[in-house]
Amino acid sequence: MRKCLVLGFAALAACVAVTASAQVSLETKSPANNAGFQKYAVFAGFGYTSLNQVNQSRFGLIGGNVDLSRNWGRFFALTVDGGFYPSSLGSGNPGNPSVSMVLAGPELHGTIFENWSVYFRGLIGGEHTGGEGETPSVSFAGGVGAGVQHDMGPHWGIRAGGDDIGSSFSLTNNSPQLGYSPHRRFNSRADIGLVYRF
Repeated sequence: MRKCLVLGFAALAACVAVTASAQVSLETKSPANNAGFQKYAVFAGFGYTSLNQVNQSRFGLIGGNVDLSRNWGRFFALTVDGGFYPSSLGSGNPGNPSVSMVLAGPELHGTIFENWSVYFRGLIGGEHTGGEGETPSVSFAGGVGAGVQHDMGPHWGIRAGGDDIGSSFSLTNNSPQLGYSPHRRFNSRADIGLVYRF
């Protein structure tokens, strides 16, 4: 009877030891699953912005957009964004307008399914309107945006997004008696391009 009990306890101890070793080996493998996390992401692509601060403008501007994001964890990042839009979509805008901007702010992002993710962000900074004699030539600017991204691997992805950026410029030929009062305008902005994470 004692031999049976000893053999039973030995078999039970062996089963527990095997189970415990299997759990330990799974836990040692789990950090490898997080090896795909990348701290930085660079985006470069084609961009468009409307031109509501220029009186009698009929067409938006096209150009390029670049941003750099620093990720902290799975859901939060800080982004610095720059855009330059030198060309009109068509003829008919007064003068030779161009827009450049540098903005920065927080971003929230997350995976919605498989290789697809979304982001939401708020940006503040400055915007310059050239070729139009705008007053001031550089305005405080800011707004919110969102977009979607499709990952093609651990480093590359395709992203499309949009922002609504507000700025404050005076009207062209504004009367000095009005003190060149600024008028707030919101411009829709869109971009599509490639993301590289590292």
